[in-house]
Amino acid sequence: MTTRTERLDGLPFTRKHRKLLLGSGVGWALDAMDVGLISFVMAALAVQWSLTPTELSWIGSIGFVGMALGAAFGGLLADRIGRRQVFAATLLVYGLATGAAALSTGIAMLIVLRFIVGLGLGAELPVASTLVSEFAPRKIRGRVVVILEGFWAVGWIMAAVIGYFVVPASDDGWRWALAIGLVPAAYALVVRFGLPESVRYLESKDRHAEAENVVREFESAAGVAAPTAAAGGTSGSVTTSATADPAATAPGTADAAATAAAVPAAATDEPRESIWSPRLRRRTAGLWIVWFGINFSYYGAFIWLPSLLVAQGFDLVKSFGYTLIITLAQLPGYAVAAWLIEVWGRRVTLAVFLAGSAVSAGLFGLAGSPATIIAAGMALSFFNLGAWGALYAIGPELYPTRTRGSGTGAAAAFGRIASIIAPLLVPILLSSGGSPLVFGVFAAAFVVAALAAFTLPERKGVALENT
Repeated sequence: MTTRTERLDGLPFTRKHRKLLLGSGVGWALDAMDVGLISFVMAALAVQWSLTPTELSWIGSIGFVGMALGAAFGGLLADRIGRRQVFAATLLVYGLATGAAALSTGIAMLIVLRFIVGLGLGAELPVASTLVSEFAPRKIRGRVVVILEGFWAVGWIMAAVIGYFVVPASDDGWRWALAIGLVPAAYALVVRFGLPESVRYLESKDRHAEAENVVREFESAAGVAAPTAAAGGTSGSVTTSATADPAATAPGTADAAATAAAVPAAATDEPRESIWSPRLRRRTAGLWIVWFGINFSYYGAFIWLPSLLVAQGFDLVKSFGYTLIITLAQLPGYAVAAWLIEVWGRRVTLAVFLAGSAVSAGLFGLAGSPATIIAAGMALSFFNLGAWGALYAIGPELYPTRTRGSGTGAAAAFGRIASIIAPLLVPILLSSGGSPLVFGVFAAAFVVAALAAFTLPERKGVALENT
């Protein structure tokens, strides 16, 4: 007896997987571009609108208020109406809101629209990682999710390029930068009609014929023969013919509807297991602490980075140039994490990259010359974004199908609380102890997150839970 999820787990990485990864990754990159753009817009508006540090803090933080709510509700919706549907809706919401923000006439309008942007951004990330995780072959699942997270670096680099070339070009440069954020709204159509729905989600809703069709499409892409139905099997299970030659059988020749009909309905009327159940509460608590620490330090540092460089005496163009160089180090960070996560495992990789982030943050706080600022900043980018990749890989693996979206969404929502606090706290820390204190606090948060990573179970090579 082989279940549909086992059939997916046993497939090689095919063009269908590549299409799903690329399609989800582009959405992920657009998300990162939007988050990154606001750091450059803040630096420009500080000069153009003569904004105070407190006003800038609210522009930076309000989006994360929306992201916290979006992550929580997006995960719940993904478990109820599907991963793909929520993914497409989030792109539409934050794309339209970002375009509208380009027309802002004052800080109040900008803050309201950035909140709406945050709702879409927050909902997208845990949903996209859950969707990709549920399709990725078991042996390389962690690596595939880290590659997905690697698209974040692509998006942030796009934001840095736009920030460097577009924002300083004119007084309306920041408006043109935000107008580019309309692209995700159009891309929502690609996600809605071009990507498959999660097989595990479809089975949880008794949509077995659709689930079977999706699995057969992936099997066909791999050149694997579709198995025959086995009456009386377990939910989502089929058996392979003992006499048929898999290499000679044309994929998809059996009737998918007949196969689905032979499968008993899943027990969807049973209550879902709470993420705080005795079995899951330890991993939930550990995951929430990691999410909080990494959000606090990452967004506190990178949302303020261009403005901090301007405050140190660098002009706008030079500050944006340094930020662009620092951002480029995110790509090799993801690449190394993608390799190590299937060698060392999820937990160790996550902890090591968080520890490296802590050391880098401390060095950045002490940096004074352009050379040391760039070197420490690149190290922070490398380790921090590698840690993000490992975190997104391990999250969906901790929960069963019926709570996977809500479990990862709740952790992301809790982490967004830290991303709200951090930008607001930066001006206070700066006035009390300057950059050394700011980045010393960030380093401490990374250390706490690294320790919490060791409380998470290691899921390397383990199948995702279906129930």
